[in-house]
Amino acid sequence: MSQHLDYEINKELGECYLFMGDLDKAETYYRKAVESAEEYPDSYLGLATIAVQRGQLGNALTLYLKAVNKNGGDKALAGAGLVYMEQGDHDEAMGHFERALTMNPGNTIALNCLVREAYSQNCVARIVPTLEACLEANPDNEAYRITLAGCLVTLGRQDQAKDHLQSVLAINPASQNARELYEHIAA
Repeated sequence: MSQHLDYEINKELGECYLFMGDLDKAETYYRKAVESAEEYPDSYLGLATIAVQRGQLGNALTLYLKAVNKNGGDKALAGAGLVYMEQGDHDEAMGHFERALTMNPGNTIALNCLVREAYSQNCVARIVPTLEACLEANPDNEAYRITLAGCLVTLGRQDQAKDHLQSVLAINPASQNARELYEHIAA
């Protein structure tokens, strides 16, 4: 059996057992997949997920960073960001979320965590360019537009926020979140 096929089979079995909640068997198969082909990030992501579920954040971070180094993409970056966030390293967390969103502006986990971190660290202005880039890549995403508007309100840029909210309401007049934020600004 080729190494790649062996890797694929073990990775798939790891994913199945992880989905079923059998962390020990999932870990066994993910480790076999890594032994077969350590250049792929997916098994590291699976092992990192297991480490998080076991509360082993240091190990999870190491595995997420291995996945990042194996071109694990936005998921690996967001995973590392989540661990950094849990460990209280907010600047590293934000940097990883920003990089994840640069790779994939549709990564809602990275976006939501980035916004949460920006508010908790009182640095909302830092994330506005990232939110604008995400919105540019996803112009019809109502939630992104409302999130950006909320950040703009926080920064005292009500006119810009109103423009975004009016765009949402023009397309979806029933948007409760857009309407409530718009009315808050108008009050």
